[in-house]
Amino acid sequence: MANQWIAAVDLGGTTTKIAFISMDGEILHKWEIPTDNSNAGENITVNIGKSIDEKLNELGQSKEVLVGVGMGAPGPVDYETGVILNAVNLGWKDNFPLQSSLEDATKLQAAVENDANCAALGEMWQGAGNGANDLVFVTLGTGVGGGVVANGNIVQGVNGAAGEIGHATAIPIGGAPCNCGKTGCLETVASATGIVRLALEELAKGDAEGQLADLYARDHKITAKDVFDTARNGDTLANKVLQEVAFHLGLVLANAGNTLNPEKIVLGGGVSRAGSILLDAVQENFDKFAFSAVKNSTKLALATLGNDAGVLGAAWLIKNKIS
Repeated sequence: MANQWIAAVDLGGTTTKIAFISMDGEILHKWEIPTDNSNAGENITVNIGKSIDEKLNELGQSKEVLVGVGMGAPGPVDYETGVILNAVNLGWKDNFPLQSSLEDATKLQAAVENDANCAALGEMWQGAGNGANDLVFVTLGTGVGGGVVANGNIVQGVNGAAGEIGHATAIPIGGAPCNCGKTGCLETVASATGIVRLALEELAKGDAEGQLADLYARDHKITAKDVFDTARNGDTLANKVLQEVAFHLGLVLANAGNTLNPEKIVLGGGVSRAGSILLDAVQENFDKFAFSAVKNSTKLALATLGNDAGVLGAAWLIKNKIS
């Protein structure tokens, strides 16, 4: 068993990451293929199976080296049945039998899970979680996703939708519309998209001065990174946006902490690359709103695995299934 590998897949709407990972969590080989979502996504798992076989052939390895294939997919997944409930960007119909499709295409034992949940498992196993069995992982990217690990296992919920912290209501009255159909979700203020929206609203007031205003006047566009970079340089408007983001994120994370009391709350995704300027501001608000016993025991941390969290978590699904 020690010399066997796990095939791990992080399925995205445009690109699919694939890796061969050892049983102790070392990434041995990793590569990417385009995600072909034409014809109702009928080629997605077929292409993954072909790519795995081609890579094995290239490495001079037989299929026997693989103990199984784990996959993280964008959408709520029923872990017990391996059915993805909906996957808007992939062309699949609702309730697509992803696990059985992956097993047919690869001729391997498969396990599938939501991609944010896989990233949570990856960080727990090999990243910032540092082996913590109780962990909340929050991805701050174009949207906001999340995964909850309790006693070493992902919390699924009755419909596979547990851990959707991005859709916790942060602004109950007068919040911006979210892609999920609600308004005022955390995603509308703490995602890269939400941060830009908040900054543009401040700039639209017309009397803005400083580095961020100058950037916008020059290019008529700004990014979340611009907001953090100028905040770091003391820009007043950027810091106002940062404080608003940190307030809402700190409050929602404190409520998650008060409910779950995890050992770690890990922030990942592109926005988390802002580093300490974000983490410190969120920590300040977390401390304000967290129950004292939670504040003293739950640690906030930045993710360490970057884009590898998803494949490592997908590998963990198989490791956990066979051990």
